[in-house]
Amino acid sequence: MHVLVVHNRYSSAQPSGENKVVDQEAELLRAAGHRVEAFERRSDDIAARSLPGKVKVPLLVPWNPAVRTELAARLRTERPDVVHVHNVFPLLSPAVLAACADAGVPVVATLHNYTQVCPPGTLQRDGRPCTECVGATPLPAVRHGCYRGSRLATVPLAVSLSANRRRWWTGVDRFFCISAAQRDVLVQAGMPAERLAVKHNFVPEPGVRRTGEGEHVLYLGRLAEAKGVRLLMAAWDELAARGGVGVPLVIAGAGPLEAEVTAWAAGRDDVRRVGLYDSAQCQEAIARAVAVVAPSTWLEAFGLVVVEAMAAGVPTVAAGHGAFVELVEDGVTGLLHQPGESASLASCLRRITGGQARNREMGEAARRRYEQGFSPAVGLERLVEGYRSAIAGRPVLARGGDIRASRGDGDSR
Repeated sequence: MHVLVVHNRYSSAQPSGENKVVDQEAELLRAAGHRVEAFERRSDDIAARSLPGKVKVPLLVPWNPAVRTELAARLRTERPDVVHVHNVFPLLSPAVLAACADAGVPVVATLHNYTQVCPPGTLQRDGRPCTECVGATPLPAVRHGCYRGSRLATVPLAVSLSANRRRWWTGVDRFFCISAAQRDVLVQAGMPAERLAVKHNFVPEPGVRRTGEGEHVLYLGRLAEAKGVRLLMAAWDELAARGGVGVPLVIAGAGPLEAEVTAWAAGRDDVRRVGLYDSAQCQEAIARAVAVVAPSTWLEAFGLVVVEAMAAGVPTVAAGHGAFVELVEDGVTGLLHQPGESASLASCLRRITGGQARNREMGEAARRRYEQGFSPAVGLERLVEGYRSAIAGRPVLARGGDIRASRGDGDSR
């Protein structure tokens, strides 16, 4: 199969689970004998633009006509079997869908977050879950400045959501939702249920698995409010006030709360702030963990670090909402705490570090769960199945007929 992957790569200054998923899927497909190529833009390139070029970027978020022309020409020349769209913000835009329609190529799109129904894609405002824009206009997001705390920065995203809603819903043959929880939200918002398939992200076999009891509790991810970092600090302080749990907390990552976390960890024996880890260091840190903690306050659409822990045979303590409730079987492969409640998180951390035999059983159960649902073999099967469904759903282009007309979703721009 010939697959063209369309993706706007996130900034390299911050680790991106989405970038990782895109790369891992491409490698998986190539290893299975499929031909995979990429049509990309990089957010890193914005910094090198002239001042007028930087000013123009927000105008390209709803629609980038140059991308439509470039991609359509490439599709007509290369004729891939399917286009797999990931992130289009900020430099690609939904113009990629019009290019695919121009060339008559089937489209599959992975929905890594909630940008189809929420301008910033987080379903969160002021540290709390928010669904005010779901199934409605995105004006509340603009009013509250939900993207980066700025009304002005939120406007391009809100305009794109409003202007391109129908284009997404009619221009994509198959959507991959990365959790059932995400799919439920999108169906409730009015997205076409028959095109929304759940395809969990897979995780490659780790280079190392846990063999002993573990030596630390690990937080691995972006240092941001939505990831529950402040909640974790509060819970750890509660545990420390009662004598601790016998192992240190290791915090690996970078983000807007980096200075705050560094100051909090300074001078403490029970906390180690280690900065960014590369892939091998991440695997090693997970394999040496008593547990991995994922205390997100926003409704995670998936939770890659949870599955990475499963693959290494390590249980997880995660917030009991969003995708975590289908990834973590409470009391079996890990523990779920009450979202946003530091006392509940502290209790779960104490429980999961308090009994070696039970912790080991949960780690073994987590590994079995990984093998059954999140291994490369399972990931490849579901990925190719989705491609074939999208291709099979397309009418055959016969004798020069216009496939867009036959689908009833021709482009009007």
